[in-house]
Formats: sequence, structure tokens, C-alpha cells
Amino acid sequence: MKKIYALATAALVFLSQWTMAQTDLSYYLPQDVTYNKEFPSPKDILGYNVGEWHVSHDQLAMYMRQMAELSDRITIEEYARTHENRPLYLLTITSPENHKNIQRIKEQHRQLTDPNASGKLDIKNMPGVVWMGYSVHGNEPSGSNASLLAVYHLAAAQGPEIDKLLSETVILIDPSINPDGLNRFASWVNTHRGKNLVTDPNSEEFAEAWPRGRTNHYWFDLNRDWLPLQHPESRGRLVKFHEWKPNVLTDHHEMGTNSTFFFQPGIPSRNHPLTPAKNYDLTKKIAGFHAKALDKIGSFYYTEESFDDFYYGKGSTYPDVNGAIGILFEQASSRGHAQESVNGVLTFPFTIRNQFTTTLSTLEAVQNMREELLTHQRDFYRDALKESAKAPFGGYVFSAEKDPARAYHLAEIIHQHQIDIYRPKDKFTINNVTYTPEDSYIVPTNQPQYKLIEGMFERRTSFQDSLFYDVSAWTLPLAFNLEHANLTSRQFKSNMLGQKLASVDFPAGQVVGGNSAYAYAFEWHGYYAPKALNTLFNHGLQTRVATNKFTAEGKQFDYGTILIPVMGQPVSAERIHELMAHIAKDNGITVHAISTGFTEGINLGSPGIYTLQQPKVAMLIGDGVNSNDAGEAWHLLDHRFDINTSLVNAESVNRIDLSRYNVIVMADGSYGSISEIGRTRLRTWVQQGGTLIGMGNATRWLADNKIGNFSFKQSEKTDTIRLPYASMSNTTGAQVIGGAIFETNLDLTHPLGYGYYNSKLPVFRDNRLFMEPSKSPYANPVVYTANPLLSGYISKPNLKQLGNTAAISVSALGSGKVIGMTDNPNFRAFWFGTNKLFLNSIFFGQIISGGSARAEEAAH
Repeated sequence: MKKIYALATAALVFLSQWTMAQTDLSYYLPQDVTYNKEFPSPKDILGYNVGEWHVSHDQLAMYMRQMAELSDRITIEEYARTHENRPLYLLTITSPENHKNIQRIKEQHRQLTDPNASGKLDIKNMPGVVWMGYSVHGNEPSGSNASLLAVYHLAAAQGPEIDKLLSETVILIDPSINPDGLNRFASWVNTHRGKNLVTDPNSEEFAEAWPRGRTNHYWFDLNRDWLPLQHPESRGRLVKFHEWKPNVLTDHHEMGTNSTFFFQPGIPSRNHPLTPAKNYDLTKKIAGFHAKALDKIGSFYYTEESFDDFYYGKGSTYPDVNGAIGILFEQASSRGHAQESVNGVLTFPFTIRNQFTTTLSTLEAVQNMREELLTHQRDFYRDALKESAKAPFGGYVFSAEKDPARAYHLAEIIHQHQIDIYRPKDKFTINNVTYTPEDSYIVPTNQPQYKLIEGMFERRTSFQDSLFYDVSAWTLPLAFNLEHANLTSRQFKSNMLGQKLASVDFPAGQVVGGNSAYAYAFEWHGYYAPKALNTLFNHGLQTRVATNKFTAEGKQFDYGTILIPVMGQPVSAERIHELMAHIAKDNGITVHAISTGFTEGINLGSPGIYTLQQPKVAMLIGDGVNSNDAGEAWHLLDHRFDINTSLVNAESVNRIDLSRYNVIVMADGSYGSISEIGRTRLRTWVQQGGTLIGMGNATRWLADNKIGNFSFKQSEKTDTIRLPYASMSNTTGAQVIGGAIFETNLDLTHPLGYGYYNSKLPVFRDNRLFMEPSKSPYANPVVYTANPLLSGYISKPNLKQLGNTAAISVSALGSGKVIGMTDNPNFRAFWFGTNKLFLNSIFFGQIISGGSARAEEAAH
């Protein structure tokens, strides 16, 4: 047996070495095409064959710039910069003649999406537009490495076939959608590559360090950001997408090493209902070109058995709601240079060849189906406009009277998607909410982007399928926790529309009451109020928070109002006023000058007004921690609120001095690297006054280790003893909460509820962690309602389990607090509505006393 195994291993190694030896251009390129030798191959510029090493982003960018400089078929433009300041490039590749008329071609192509102009276009003489997007996940690198071959081929190939292709198509190549992640991954695998390739899956080359290269700088999955647009990579890309309105967009990914190759269409029952059936038909027709090309090189593949086209925030699905065809490619990943798999040794060059082959098959499909694809795009927008005329809603209105910044950010997203948005002409009231021209926005449905508008605003709770590759709901007004209404055809009138917004402006802040020699105050309603407070901390100012309402200068101030005394500060009264003007303008809030402490309700010297300490935040990271959730918290604190956050490896808790922090954040995950000594140290730190915030499974870990007093429901058992084996994946998958929106009740008087003014709060949930409410009646600031589903899919047993459970519970431990959250309040950076729960935990965890904490301590 050992001899057989040794022979098999030797054969695998030989196969690996043989394949690597064949990775000159002849391994990849079609053999019936001649190439202009005046154009440098990737090896001529990089010094190695494609697939021999993993290309770094700087090398990739260098090659792209060089080819654009040399070829009259190529132009290149930088469309954005990453968080790490790496450039993102888009190459436009077409015939020299088309380049001379590129602006006219672009404008004509955009007119396809305008039903008022598209009928005048001569589609027979229009080029098709195809967008090739590579490696949105940085550790799925075969796509970006294949882009080297694609650009070389399109620049250097000679003959009537390539001339015809370039004449009839405009090809847009985005060679690296995620430069930061690609560079992180390339550095890892190249560092661990030996002269002799090791294919052992246990080798360090295949054990990429946390947080791995899949995500961008802040550990976000950029593939999910096409709709929310929270990152510079996505925002820049979307500008170019709508500038061109491509007919086909390809999205090149990788999957598990033991897989083969997947191309869309995905599972038919998992397409979003707003996507027209014609999209699926065209995707399936294009699939025939991929199958033929992969058959020719002997590669195994499958289609229609995995993945879906439901969430419109993915790169392969967003085009489907914009009149285009999005195509997902998933290649089995070598995760390095060569790795053993159930199918033999999977080499990096092999993965690249499949991605390049389907790049060419896509181009062939677009060329052959050009008129059909152009017609589909024209008809998509014509049909959408017709459907909007029959739609149940004439428009959507949303507002946030006490927090205009939240409404602004949603309006900003909508505007970036080429959707017309208006201010109301006059104020009006619906469902006891008054919408004003100053605070509200209206999105009419009677416009070409009707399908996308519906995808943003709809609430859906019934589905054809119960399995989802991603989230099942993302209703944006709920995500932003805005006052909103669906305007029925009877309610919506065109004369209610005021100014159409050419741009969306950040709300103007102000200081009301001029200079004060006594105090200033601002309410906590504003989204950026925490940033304003942190700015004051950074300037050394003493600040206080009111734990009850009071009235001053004729205005009633809400729970959580921030007070800034003028006397006793380290800076002058004049400088304090300057700071008030600064924080008001930068954060879109209103600051009020107060002339006396003799206020109605509590006075300004009341024991119910607490002095605040500046948060000194550490977030635990490392193996076992959910890097997405951790990254979303880091991004919120660092990028959006300018709060210094120490990223501390969880294992360091066993030895470092924790006293330099007063807040520790634990994102969803497991924390096995924290030893018994570390757990004791963490428990002691809380007892001495620290605030510990746990999210998701971190809350369960805190409970299991007796650091937080939380308890959880057990999953209900069924009496079923036998089911068909073939139904197992669907049956178990139906119990997954992939991502849906639920209603909670919020205690507006609790410090974690400060700044909110509606006790009904939509939250996002993607787990089955059902937390029992605390026995203390004051320790449950956020609780799910009895029947909480607002939008998305959840099984009936899970919905029953979820009702009346705690979304957040507060546990006292000595002088400190442990705050347990079942859900991620910072989901994908666009869940603005619950960010304040997280920020309140950081800023006000220190003042939770008497009520929730002391009562809990007494109860236990």
C-alpha cells in the first residue's frame, strides 16, 4: 500500500513539474492565431511566464500601462484609488477606428437605456460592449493573472478575425477589482514558494494568514458592494459602468480546490423575480460558447447546479437589473502554485488557462450575439418603463427629520445608481409622518431604472426557493432606519415633485444662539454626533451626557444630549465657540448655545448628567475572528468616525496590559487563542470598570467563559426519523438565516437607545443565535417583537424561536459592563440604522449604572 501511495505521489509531482514547464504562451494562447512580435509578452515585462509566480498588483499595473502606451487598440484610465492608495485601471480595447469615435459610440450606447431615444438607433451598426472584471476576491488570483493574457492577445493578435472582433465590440478590462487583497495574497504565496513546487495541502503556502487576501483593506467583500457603494473601489467602478452601460459583464472568481469550473446560469429557481426571463435565456445561450471552448481544451465544468442571481449587490447580478447579462465564473483554486486535489495536482497555470479560455469564449459570444444583446438592453428599459406605469407604487418617499445625514447617505447611494431623485414641492403627511422639502426625498418609479428602484425599496417575504447564496433582503429604507412610505398610485402625483437633484448635498449644520459664556448642547440624534463628540475629546474638552430630558432656551432636549460647559475648560470661550461651529458644519448637526443651568426638567448640574471619558478602544482580531464583521467595525470607527482603534491579536490578551483600554470589542467569532489566564485577565479588566462588547458568537463565548451572563435557546428538535437523502442539502439549507430584516423594540431611555426617537428599530440578522432576555427588566434595551419578520426569508421554526428574544442584553461584572449583541450592527457598512447601537455601547457603556447593570448584578 505504501509503495502504491509513493508511486502516486511521484506521479503527482511529475505532473506538477511537467505542467509548470509548459507555461510559456503556447500553453494558453490559441494555436491558430499569429501575434505581432513587436508587442511585449507578459514575460518580456515581468521577467517570468504567466503562472510561474503570482503577479503583484504593481507588476500587473505596469504591464497594463505599457501595453496601452504601445497599442493603438488600447487606452487606459485610472478610475479610483483603494484605501491603500493603489490605482484601479480600466482598459478600453477596440479597433483604432472605433477609438477615433469612442465618445460617439459611448453616447450612442447609453441611449439604448433611454426609451425616448433608443428607437432611433441602428442596432445593426452598433458595437457590443463587454466588461471583463477579474479577481474581486484577492485570493482568487487566476482571473487577474489571466487578464495579462487577455490584454496581450487583444493587443498583439493579427488577422481578419481579431480585426472583425475589435471592429464589432468595445472591450473593457478591469484587471484587478481588488488591488489591496490581490497584493496581500500574492505576497503570501510568493513568499512561501520554493524552487521545487510543493503540492502538499498542509504546506504553509496554502495556509494564508488572517485576514487573508479575499477582502480589501478594511476586510470587506467588495463583491457585495455594488449596490451599497461604501468603498472607493466600488464607487469609481460604478461611474464607469454607467458611463458605458455594457451588454455583458463577466466576474471571474475561484472556489474550492476539489471543484472543477462553474459558469452561469445558476440555479433557475434562485433568480430574482425582477430579472426578466430573457436574461436567463441569453445567459444560457452564452453558456454554450463556454462549453464548446472548455471542451476543446479538455476541462471539466458544470452549470445551473450552484450559485444564484438574487442579491443585486453582487458583480455578476447587478448587471441583470441594468439591462445587461452578468456572468459568474468559478474556477477551482490552486490557492498557491500547485496543490493536490481529488482531481490530481491542480496547477496555477491550469486555473489561469480556464479563465483566459472563457474570456475568449465570452468575446466570441458577444460578437455572435451582438444584435440580440443590444436588443435585449433596449427592450429591458422600454419594458421597465411600461411596467412602472402599471406598478402599485408611483414613488417612494423617505426622510429623517432629526437626523438628515442618514437620509442624505441613502439619497447619495440612489443618485450614484443613475436614478432620478427629487425634493418634495410642499410638505405632506402620510401615516402620521410629515415629509418636508427640507428633510425629505422622493424617488418616482416612472423612470428607466424602475427595476433597480424596486430592488432597493421592496419588502419581500415569499420566495420560490428557500436557499440563498447571499442575503435574502436588503430593503434600503429599513437599513437606514428612515421614516418612509410607499406612495400608491392614488397618493403619488407628479405635481408633488419639487426640485430634481443634480447632486445630493451633505446637510448643513449650525450653531443656534451665538456665543455662550455658559454651555453648549447638541442632541445625539445626528448620525455623526459621535464623531462630533470624539472631536471634542481630541481637543481635551470636558463633556457630559444627560440621562433625562430637559428644556432650555425654549427647546426640549432628548435623552443622550451632550453638554459642553464653557468654564473650567483648557481652552478659551472663543475657541470653544469656534469648535462648536466646526463640529456643527463637519457633522451636519445643530449645536445650541445655553445661557443658564436653571433648566426645566433636570438642571445642568443634576446627578443625572454624567461626565464622559474618551473611549480608548481595542478590537480583538486574528485566527477564529470573523474578519468581515471585524473589518466592518474597524471601518466604521476608523474611516467614518475618526476613532482611534487598536487592532489587538486575541492571543495577546494572555499577556498585554489591558488597562490602557476602557473599551474592548469582540466581533463575531471564536476566541480559542485566549487561554485560561487570558480569560481571567479579561474578566478582571471588566470588573475594574471596562466595557466589553461582544457580537454574534463572541457573545456566546463570553457566556460560556462566565465573562457575560447570557443564555441562549436550544434549537427545537423534530420527531422526523427519515427523509430522502437527496433532499438533505435543501432541507438543512432552508434552516439557514442567510440574511433578513426583523423588527425590534428599543428602549429609548436606555443609554444604548440614546439618539433614537422611534422605538421600532429594523435590524439585520444572518445567524441562528437566539438569546434569552435577561432576568433583569432593565438589561434588555433591544428585544425582537413577537412576529418580527419585515423582509427576507426565515423558516417558520426559526421565526418562532426568534420572537421575543433579546437582540442586545447588558450584563454587569464588578464595576464594568459586558454588552452582548446577537447581530452585527455594522453589516457591510450600509446598515446605517443600527450603527448607533454599537457607538452608544462604546461611548455610553461607561454610564450604564443603577438600572440595568446594578439590577442585573442583584439578580445574579
